[in-house]
Amino acid sequence: MKKLFTFLIALLFLGNAVLAQTSTPKQPFFPKGTVLYGDINYAGDTLKKHLLDIYLPPVVKSNYPLIVWIHGGGWHLNDKYADMGYMTETIKGFIEKGYAVASIDYRWSTAAPFPAQIVDCNQAVEFLYQNAAKYKLDRNKIALIGFSAGGHLASLMGLSANNNVKEFYPDGKKANFKIKLVLDFYGPSDFLSLAGPDQKDAQHAISMLLGASVFDRPDLGKIASPVTYIDKNDPPFLIVQGEKDEAVNPMQSISLSLHLKLAGVKNEFIIVPNAPHFGVMFDAEDIRNKVFSYLDEYLK
Repeated sequence: MKKLFTFLIALLFLGNAVLAQTSTPKQPFFPKGTVLYGDINYAGDTLKKHLLDIYLPPVVKSNYPLIVWIHGGGWHLNDKYADMGYMTETIKGFIEKGYAVASIDYRWSTAAPFPAQIVDCNQAVEFLYQNAAKYKLDRNKIALIGFSAGGHLASLMGLSANNNVKEFYPDGKKANFKIKLVLDFYGPSDFLSLAGPDQKDAQHAISMLLGASVFDRPDLGKIASPVTYIDKNDPPFLIVQGEKDEAVNPMQSISLSLHLKLAGVKNEFIIVPNAPHFGVMFDAEDIRNKVFSYLDEYLK
């Protein structure tokens, strides 16, 4: 009877292991054979917004350089699958070129105001860093890619790391990981420059994020702005912006690029002609090739 019990327990754990890893990703645009570790909790709690997915190339290696995917949605919408639907060829290229992809969820501003979102992002990447061997990740080669609100969070992570902002980490201590590259797709960078009468609307995305309007709380706007933390030791940036973006003014990306240049940080700014806030135009071959070029330079 004892042997039967032991066998059943072993079978249970084996079943859980099989469920944890699969070669059939939830998103169909990942190449065939991509290995998925899905719905991993990175915070040691039960929150659904504290989950991440890890996608590994089918070619077996001891470890893979890592790209962390941070979704957009005004800090109060979407999940870790967002923005993938119009970036299918880029995602396919990541896997085919030997990169691992980790897509993370974070708490919405409707549930927890800033800095909860950046705390979650930092905690997720620290989890990946600490568990790199388990998931075959190269913890010394980490890049961030973010879209809109996710671009803001990716930029804020990459730029604030040198400043050791205690409020941006779950335990108040600086993380161990180091970001090698930031790929920022149309993320807002300077909230103070956006302050105006419309910002007083409590339902405005930035007001919802901060819990107050930038006009009323410029101190919070400054703390949450990536440009606040720029210094010469920051990682390189590739900044991509749509020419006709009505949600994030292109001047936000231009300003970020100029601030980085003034500090001596390598960056490149690409304006996509006639492109709106998001869509397949950002998955174009010339954009993909530029992204792959930066990844190959800084992660391989």
